[in-house]
Amino acid sequence: MKRTKIIDIFGGKAAVGTEVSVKGWVRTRRGNKHVQFVALNDGSTIKNLQIVFDMAQFDDEQLKPVTTGSAIHVTGILVESMGKGQSVEVQAKTLEIYGTADPEAYPLQKKGHTLEFLREKAHLRPRTNTFGAVLRVRSALAYAIHKFFQERGFFYLHTPLITASDCEGAGAMFQVTTLPLNDLPKTEDGAIDYSADFFGKQAALTVSGQLEGELGATALGAIYTFGPTFRAENSNTPRHLAEFWMIEPEVAFNDIADNMQLAEDFIKYCVKYALDNCRDDIEFLASMYDKELINRLESVLKDEFVRLTYTEGVEILEKSGKKFEFPVYWGADLSSEHERYLVEEHFKRPVILTDYPKEIKAFYMKQNEDGKTVRAMDVLFPQIGEIIGGSEREESYDKLLARIEELGIPMKDMWWYLDTRRFGTVPHSGFGLGFERLVLFVTGMTNIRDVIPFPRTPGNAEF
Repeated sequence: MKRTKIIDIFGGKAAVGTEVSVKGWVRTRRGNKHVQFVALNDGSTIKNLQIVFDMAQFDDEQLKPVTTGSAIHVTGILVESMGKGQSVEVQAKTLEIYGTADPEAYPLQKKGHTLEFLREKAHLRPRTNTFGAVLRVRSALAYAIHKFFQERGFFYLHTPLITASDCEGAGAMFQVTTLPLNDLPKTEDGAIDYSADFFGKQAALTVSGQLEGELGATALGAIYTFGPTFRAENSNTPRHLAEFWMIEPEVAFNDIADNMQLAEDFIKYCVKYALDNCRDDIEFLASMYDKELINRLESVLKDEFVRLTYTEGVEILEKSGKKFEFPVYWGADLSSEHERYLVEEHFKRPVILTDYPKEIKAFYMKQNEDGKTVRAMDVLFPQIGEIIGGSEREESYDKLLARIEELGIPMKDMWWYLDTRRFGTVPHSGFGLGFERLVLFVTGMTNIRDVIPFPRTPGNAEF
């Protein structure tokens, strides 16, 4: 008999009175010598299916291995449930045990576990209600991202994970090498001889696919990337990962205003998709972790995002009378507390901050006429701070070259990028969204380590 998923049973795809075949992992077992109740979950939904074992048809020895964490296969009749908490249940006819879970050894027994404890058990934590819900929401959001861009005629571009250029100019990159680390080849002046390496030059894991994305946009018109990126920053905070996923659209002929509208439309689409398709999981997470979650998600959909210049934002912060941990002044790189004040306390809705000082932004951003600011834009969200960062790109060859030289970026790495400004240059814009920040916002979780299956952070590359 074909297996029926639990989500389909609760969705009405199996009729009461019919025989079903269900497979999954045992959450709990309780009962007495006459009847036993097993809560079964197969990962397809937050909801457990109650299996009822009439002990006149089963003996104790058969059910003894059915403990929390064990995997079983049950066939039985789907019936309306008389008990609380479920509409239907299965009256078991047959039981097959796939795998047992020793109660003395299995770490996820029926009790509350801290998120810190579960991070140490990242190989098993997807079996908990919390992480099952988070991972289903994450999957739905990934699908929504592709759906949004594909519906609007964007092309999905795969940009390289191994690169010889540092897009952000930050230098926080993981090196990729096949050189023997205990006997590095050296040049005559004592430097490492990268000509002997696999690529014949120094290479690293990418921090962004943006530069290559611009190449795609200036040929295909509108592209997006969605893939892993890597930052070797020693940032042990609830908002940073060394390996995370990025979405980076890039659009030819878009200016900063078009870019802001695309960012707002995109993020609203993703939030609405999650609310429409993951309601049970989001309601569970709201009940467990953040009672305001659904209100916050719905408020993002109903309000237009504020458009605000950096200069206006700094003035608001300076006049707020609020004591911030980090000082506020024109030219400062705003911290999360500043961003959240603007969003949560002043405007009480998302804010798109624009026209930042050029000194605190990347070399490729288009300079404004004032010579001091660039056409950057950051989307600021409640609870999170910056969730999207982007800009209109500098399309002038001369201005871009001058900025590259001003910052001392090695030209040998940038010749191909400059070619897009030499041959058929156009105004173009794009942004980057850290996927985990979006998942963090939609799930109401507070630590970014809890929205990716296997977090990579300083000192931690387990699993």
